[in-house]
Amino acid sequence: MRNERRLAQRTPRDPVVLGPEFFDRDTVTVARDLLGKILVREIDGTRLLGRLIEVEAYLGPDDLAAHSRGGRRTPRTEVMFGAPGHAYVYFTYGMHWMLNFVTREEGMPQAVLVRALEPGIGVGRCGGPGLVARALSIDRALNGARLQPPDLYVIDDGAPRRRVFVTPRIGVQGTGVWEKRLLRFCVDSPYLSRPIPRALRPTAWRGL
Repeated sequence: MRNERRLAQRTPRDPVVLGPEFFDRDTVTVARDLLGKILVREIDGTRLLGRLIEVEAYLGPDDLAAHSRGGRRTPRTEVMFGAPGHAYVYFTYGMHWMLNFVTREEGMPQAVLVRALEPGIGVGRCGGPGLVARALSIDRALNGARLQPPDLYVIDDGAPRRRVFVTPRIGVQGTGVWEKRLLRFCVDSPYLSRPIPRALRPTAWRGL
């Protein structure tokens, strides 16, 4: 509640870098609120950015699709158990880096996966988590990095909120009831990793 009040005091048009208090909240709330914000990566004097349009929430020990399921604490997942507002970056399928934002308080291993961006000028395709990392030059070097300038951070530029669609997460087969949990959040965009089925839209839409 303290963090919610602090965020509410900011006017929508004030560009601001999102600090730890933004991420130190309910993970589903953070995931929804990230939509429309701008992810910025600065490297070698170049500023790469894109607008967040698709994310997924991973809810810790009880979530069978989360790396921290069952409270697993390994060298790879250690970042998830740390302070909110840090990057959790891991390698998967032997070829892709994946970017997540750590949420909630220390010891509560939850995170939000970045699945897609609307790319800024000069940024390559970002329609998938692996493509996001490739386009923004994100790799293991950023694992555990605090989300703050100059390396990697998220900006709220006061852009108008858009309709949010809520669907099951992608690629979490074999996780029981968690396979169907509505924990993927996105806005309608040609840059999504997977289009929103037209038949799903009447039931998937959630107004912000």
